[in-house]
Amino acid sequence: MISSSRAVSGRDVAEHYDELDPFYREIWGEHVHHGLWEAGEETAEQAVVNLVRSVAERGRIHAGSRVCDVGCGYGATARLLAFEYGAVVSGVTISSAQYRHAIMQGGGASNPSYHLCDWLDNHLQSGVFDVVLSIESSEHMEDKGIFFEQASRVMRKGGRIVVCAWLAAGQPTARLARRYILEPICREGRLPGMGTEADYRNWLSEAGLVLERFEDVSAQVKKTWVICARRLLWKLLCRPEYLRFLFNGHATNRIFAATIVRIWLAYAFQIMRYGIFTARKK
Repeated sequence: MISSSRAVSGRDVAEHYDELDPFYREIWGEHVHHGLWEAGEETAEQAVVNLVRSVAERGRIHAGSRVCDVGCGYGATARLLAFEYGAVVSGVTISSAQYRHAIMQGGGASNPSYHLCDWLDNHLQSGVFDVVLSIESSEHMEDKGIFFEQASRVMRKGGRIVVCAWLAAGQPTARLARRYILEPICREGRLPGMGTEADYRNWLSEAGLVLERFEDVSAQVKKTWVICARRLLWKLLCRPEYLRFLFNGHATNRIFAATIVRIWLAYAFQIMRYGIFTARKK
């Protein structure tokens, strides 16, 4: 596993998303995760929905499924699963800005429901969910073993978990790549650590979860960062507030503009991967 050179707490993660809230939504939208280009010609908006639908397929989500969306962000995935699939969804986020936005978009509806809390110390009922989803949230967890233990705890027997994760390449990585690309991605993106495929397999097994399928979809998602970089550049050229934020010495997360370039490089040099794990509870 590649670890951040500085300690990253849940509070750090929350502050990251709260401070960057308007930039995330303006540059990428309410689905704060990669897009999945299946045909290759999809728009970015279609690609992010592709990823959600692929996760729903792997989780076998249908009308009445009780789903927990860990790291639900602005609630876009939760709303799609509730309205398009008829699932009963509970979303969990640690960001107050994301929580407020999700609640506002819900229009007072009880489904999806949202919880503002740290997943590692959540108080959701045990053994009630048919499916647990984590789309790019496990990376932010300080203790990934506890992350999977909590997922197993809230799932019913035979329940399913689908995890979409940023992964460090499993093969030995050059020291310079680790030092100047992967470690800064972790530190600047508020990731305590980025696991390998083997790490995730171990964490799943230790939590009593049986891996059914792993897929490396790096080639289908990496276009995300080309689009993000292009959109960010355009905003910097056209929106003065973006430049002001970039040069604001009090903005603790302004470095994330450079992180976008690092992530693009990590995919280009194949030292970062994107995997989808599908498992079930014994």
